[in-house]
Amino acid sequence: MVKKVVLLAVLALALPLAAFADSSIDIGNAGGTVTGNASGLSLSGSTLFKVGSAVGSNLGTLTFTTGAFTSGNAQSGGTLAAGGSFVITGNGTNGVPNGVIFSGSFTSTPTSPIKWDVMTLANGTHTYTLTGGLVNASGQVAATAQLTINTGKGYFNGSTGLSSGDTNLSVPEPGTLTLLGTGLVGIAGAIRRKLNLS
Repeated sequence: MVKKVVLLAVLALALPLAAFADSSIDIGNAGGTVTGNASGLSLSGSTLFKVGSAVGSNLGTLTFTTGAFTSGNAQSGGTLAAGGSFVITGNGTNGVPNGVIFSGSFTSTPTSPIKWDVMTLANGTHTYTLTGGLVNASGQVAATAQLTINTGKGYFNGSTGLSSGDTNLSVPEPGTLTLLGTGLVGIAGAIRRKLNLS
């Protein structure tokens, strides 16, 4: 009886990992304030409206800080240093987990730098977009983020509201390996039981 309980507990612990094995989770956010200067950019007060298939008006929060500008600036666009923090927190509604969903920092490579781009549209309005890769605490590339703000006819002047954000979390491979391992443990237990009955 104890062995069955232990096996069921192991399987129950593996099910959350199995749900996201070998997949990605799209997270959408809006609102909040983007601030920036030579030291980098930050976002506060942004709420989640989409986490995977869950949709709602307030599913949690997203905050970040970046590293300093290595070229350009917050007003004219440029490249940012790796570092800072990027935290997505769910509030437990609509099936979204309660607590930290992702915690990491921005990462930069020569082929994939952290960019703060400005585009001037035909009507004279300006749109800024932040794109960059993210890593989790173990150093695995775990997500990409793209955040867009529209400053209207003026340029970014150090603080403005966020139009939209999109983060794509790639679930690390260990989830799949854990699922495979628990399956193998279950098969081994079934074979052992069969041999003991013979």
